[in-house]
Amino acid sequence: MRAVVGLRRWRHNPLRRRTDLIEAWVALGALLLMIVAVPAIGWISGALTDDAFRRTIRAQHEDRHRTEAVMVREATAATRVASDPEAPAQRDPGRPVIAKWTAPDGSRHTELVRSAPPTLRAGDTFAVWTDAGGRLAQRPADLAVARTHAVLAGLAVAVGAAGLVEGARRLVVFGLNQVRYARLDLAWARAGPDWGRTGAGS
Repeated sequence: MRAVVGLRRWRHNPLRRRTDLIEAWVALGALLLMIVAVPAIGWISGALTDDAFRRTIRAQHEDRHRTEAVMVREATAATRVASDPEAPAQRDPGRPVIAKWTAPDGSRHTELVRSAPPTLRAGDTFAVWTDAGGRLAQRPADLAVARTHAVLAGLAVAVGAAGLVEGARRLVVFGLNQVRYARLDLAWARAGPDWGRTGAGS
């Protein structure tokens, strides 16, 4: 971005090349995009992501219901292995139990709950999430999760946009340097036959 600083000075400098002025204007444009456009793009992307997550979360809260289940008994060892033999213990701190509950539509269910609180005893109640038909479902996400994902998405898009702007600037500067080198080679080719013979009368 040093070219931006010299933009005013280069406009009236007799040594200024046209490519120098183009590079300065490109650098100034890239700087303005970094300051204005990139944050705006990141904010818009974050807002759209947040809106999409909020709609998803609202739909989850409408479709899923918190239901009180009653533990019938602890699941057998065979059932425990069949549930997910490769799941790490840290990811599923509870224990599998057989539980029964009444769905929002009035139907009764007795099924395996894979992750019940570890301190439960037969007859104890605990909360499960089900759909309208009583089938077990994941707990709905909360708005804090949505906001976190929206912020991360906005930052990622902003960083990507900044990278594109800087990459485009570097690509233009690379092209300008190629033009400069070509012109320099042409100037050397023209001056080469007379190099060191100025004033020799030949």
